Amino acid sequence: AVAAALARLAPRVPDFEAEAIVDRALASTGLRGAAPETAAWLGMVAYARHVFTDYDSLLEEGYDQDSARHFVLDDLNAVLAEWGVRRQIGEDEPDSSDGEPA
Repeated sequence: AVAAALARLAPRVPDFEAEAIVDRALASTGLRGAAPETAAWLGMVAYARHVFTDYDSLLEEGYDQDSARHFVLDDLNAVLAEWGVRRQIGEDEPDSSDGEPA
């Protein structure tokens, strides 16, 4: 169900990335009980943030989560757009979090 939801949310996500996103969502204790669409969305955002942006590097440099998320926002939205996602992450979106710490 999470894979099907991801396919609807991100129709152009590469198969390898989709597999990793679904695996992450299913392994997350924070997402385990979530609706498939929620798990797919949060898993996808977390995956893209950690894999395709400088988010982790910024955290290692001492930036807090909110600041690091601010600085990678454009890159994150660009990746999501490449994958065919119509929704974008906003600065004060209530949950642009990833269901996982940091």
